[in-house]
Amino acid sequence: MTAVYEAEEIERSVDPVALIDAVADGFVRFSAGDVVVPPVGLLHFEDPPGDVHIKYGYVEGGDIYVVKVASGFYHNPSRGLPTNDGSMLVYRQATGELLAVLLDRGYLTELRTGAAGAVAARALAPSRVERSGIVGAGVQGRFQLRMLRHVISCDDVVVWSRSSDRLDTYRTDMAAEGVLVSTTTDLAEVMATCDLVVTATPTREPLITVDMVRPGQHITALGSDNVGKQELDSLVLSRADVVAADSRSQAFHHGECAPAIAAGVLDPERVVELGSLLADDAPGRVDDGQVTVADLTGVAVQDVVVAEMAYLALTG
Repeated sequence: MTAVYEAEEIERSVDPVALIDAVADGFVRFSAGDVVVPPVGLLHFEDPPGDVHIKYGYVEGGDIYVVKVASGFYHNPSRGLPTNDGSMLVYRQATGELLAVLLDRGYLTELRTGAAGAVAARALAPSRVERSGIVGAGVQGRFQLRMLRHVISCDDVVVWSRSSDRLDTYRTDMAAEGVLVSTTTDLAEVMATCDLVVTATPTREPLITVDMVRPGQHITALGSDNVGKQELDSLVLSRADVVAADSRSQAFHHGECAPAIAAGVLDPERVVELGSLLADDAPGRVDDGQVTVADLTGVAVQDVVVAEMAYLALTG
């Protein structure tokens, strides 16, 4: 009989530190060609605004394959509903049997995205990070900070949003988890004072311009997970010393790389894949004066990794 697991038990099943390492390994396997990941299914809605992502794949020689559906509807909070929802289906790779339905309500997607941000920071941030900035006070902005704490010092963190109310809620929520942050509605403050910046917004108009970027800064951008979204002005990528994407093909289609390539300011050959960088098959940061950018669009291997970890923990 297929097991069905609810969000509450799923949320207790995955060790964040182990997940960071597993996601890093998943990126290496993906870039090495050991993972089967078909193109992402994307649904975009205008009224009300929302996105649905359908991702699926498997690691060759593994035990399972995974099909994931995750949604984000941005007016939901005004209706008393969470922005994100979703579920994952875990199948036995050898027989196609449905082993488990993970009704995680989007939690595993948020967690594995946070893990990817931690992987990128560990690989590309300068050796000394005095201050970190989170651009976006939503759910993923929280997960990014939660996971970053496992790879860098987060004693000094500033969070940006246009909404003072959202910043107040963010600050209160994270304080309850033992993390103290400062907040600002001035994005220039974040860019002028932070060595590491993570952008986690659904914006379709670039927030960060090239004149804001300081030497030595690392930026992880993960909001451009659908066509038309863009957090960084294309010149930021064109002038960065290193541009790394979780998936070059996805980033060229709908990541930060896509508009930069379309505008002719970024040579696709300059973009390295994060997994290749982690395997030392592609160059990364070589000194603390370089500007580095990670373009994270979300790859199905992350879903395979986190779903398998949850399934194994839940089934003991």
